[in-house]
Amino acid sequence: MSDKNTTHFGYKTVNNDEKQGLVAGVFHSVAAKYDLMNDLMSAGVHRIWKRFTIELSGVRAGHQVLDIAGGTGDLAAKFSKLVGPEGRVVLADINESMLRVGRDKLTDRGIVGNIEYAQANAEALPFPDNTFDCITIAFGLRNVTDKDKALRSMLRVLKPGGRLLVLEFSKPQNELLSKAYDAYSFNLLPVMGKLITNDAESYRYLAESIRMHPDQETLKNMMEHAGFARCEFHNMTGGVVALHKGIKP
Repeated sequence: MSDKNTTHFGYKTVNNDEKQGLVAGVFHSVAAKYDLMNDLMSAGVHRIWKRFTIELSGVRAGHQVLDIAGGTGDLAAKFSKLVGPEGRVVLADINESMLRVGRDKLTDRGIVGNIEYAQANAEALPFPDNTFDCITIAFGLRNVTDKDKALRSMLRVLKPGGRLLVLEFSKPQNELLSKAYDAYSFNLLPVMGKLITNDAESYRYLAESIRMHPDQETLKNMMEHAGFARCEFHNMTGGVVALHKGIKP
């Protein structure tokens, strides 16, 4: 951006202090049908992406885990089983509607006792230094206004040796796949959003936000610049999605 006081909201340029409210409006709108739309948009493949994230997390009994932008709780539910009664999982989301849907969903499934909920901004996490063994953020970093600040905040609250996992839409590695993905994202997604949630604009924003998110190498460099070590990424579904991993030294 030419002006450090502005950022992008999809393809639009907005003031930094406006973006948070605009993103909140999107997720207030889509929260109730979020799980259904995830399954429809990815044909269920998002569950495989999340399973791979769990496998790379290294989380075990007794660990402290923070799931940022935890939404409706898919990762938090898995982590709750892994950490057991001696561990703790914090499902954090800046959006009240998403947090409520996630809390109600997990409570209805009997996932209680070792899980807590926090309405929190990734750029200023309200936790002490060196608290968590693992932090995950799945499909949330692209919505953060100041990604560098958020990465530094995550580093601060990780324990030394703890790992950050960023699961996010990224850049397809094949030109034909990229063109097909663009056609799907900008033509079919808004139509699906209109039919399922009566909200085409939110899904048009989500498609645009994916295109504005840093590519694989750029995000890896951002993590290294924030202070993470041994940074790497794994492409999935041809690079449509990438899982980045970094360790706190």
